[in-house]
Amino acid sequence: MVNHERLGDLFKTLIHIDSVSKKEGAIARTLQGIFESLGAEVLIDGAGPKVGGDTGNLIARFKGARAEVVPLLLNAHMDTVQPGEGIKVLFSDGTFSSDGSTVLGADDKSALAVIIETIKILREKRLLWGPLEVVVTICEEVGLVGAKNLDYSLIKAQYGYSLDATDTEGIVTRAPAANHIEFKVHGRDAHAGAAPEKGINAIHLASRAISEIRVGRIDEETTANIGLIEGGKATNIVPCLVTVAGEVRSHSPDKLEEETQKIVESFERQVSNYKEAFPSDDGLPRLEVAVRQDFSNLKIPEDHAAVTLAKEAASSLGRYMKTKTSGGGSDANIFFGHGIVTGVLGTGMKDMHTVRESIRLDDMVKSVELLLEIIQLHAKKARQV
Repeated sequence: MVNHERLGDLFKTLIHIDSVSKKEGAIARTLQGIFESLGAEVLIDGAGPKVGGDTGNLIARFKGARAEVVPLLLNAHMDTVQPGEGIKVLFSDGTFSSDGSTVLGADDKSALAVIIETIKILREKRLLWGPLEVVVTICEEVGLVGAKNLDYSLIKAQYGYSLDATDTEGIVTRAPAANHIEFKVHGRDAHAGAAPEKGINAIHLASRAISEIRVGRIDEETTANIGLIEGGKATNIVPCLVTVAGEVRSHSPDKLEEETQKIVESFERQVSNYKEAFPSDDGLPRLEVAVRQDFSNLKIPEDHAAVTLAKEAASSLGRYMKTKTSGGGSDANIFFGHGIVTGVLGTGMKDMHTVRESIRLDDMVKSVELLLEIIQLHAKKARQV
């Protein structure tokens, strides 16, 4: 039923349209034309200006063949990571890759191709399907900010699927919440050779705090990372300011807050200890702390319709669908936080965010077959209710 050649050609077409984060305008226009040609009402929301991008999120509404059915959400993101401009697609032994100088962009254009091919088949074969709300977000790769700024008043679906994972026989039902932490350590500048005792080395203070922090995998549910350090002006100047940024992720809200607080306390302790040992009249050193939640956790019950529907669809295809836990966040986390239960399905993409990224056409075909079955079962079950 799946047109392999058409699916592959569409995927290559989408890949050849540059769409790194905040520069998704060209592919948004292409998608709008495709979805409208398939009978959708297409809207672009106002997220673009909010995130400094050249387009907003795209919402394509399809009436389907059974208008009385509650809409099903399908999600993908249109942006890719760098290096993601001027991609040259190679196809060999049934596998797509780049020429090695850029990413491929299967994350997440494989999902876009899969969704479009699925809708084409639904229409051509006059299959049973209900309304679909296809939400294609911008800027997923730079903090899920497209989904965070989506106009949720435009969405009626209560559950659905984000196509943004690898395993075509798995559905991600658990993903962690994440806190972003940023510190600004203010010291005092001085000449590093002539008068170092007059200075307070902000980088050294931050380093002492970092040395006390546990990073990497804390336990089976929790990770922590320090990923950014910026500070100093020259090697002969005692640095008066350093910025340190990191994150904590956990499937447990309590552990998330506990580990976040440990990191904050490490910085506070070092600044406080220095002040006690070397009192000053100018209030230095000084610490600024900013903690914000990057995204909430994803935790879908095993008996939720989004899970049972995917498992039943896979079973009808002679496959086994397993529930999975992920260590990363996706648009599904944000949708879940807005009350839209969203499982994450795979398209077969591998080695994402690297120049070794690849995807097999057969895996994309499997993804189309599964999605077709899910959509038909959704419409059938809704009618029975």
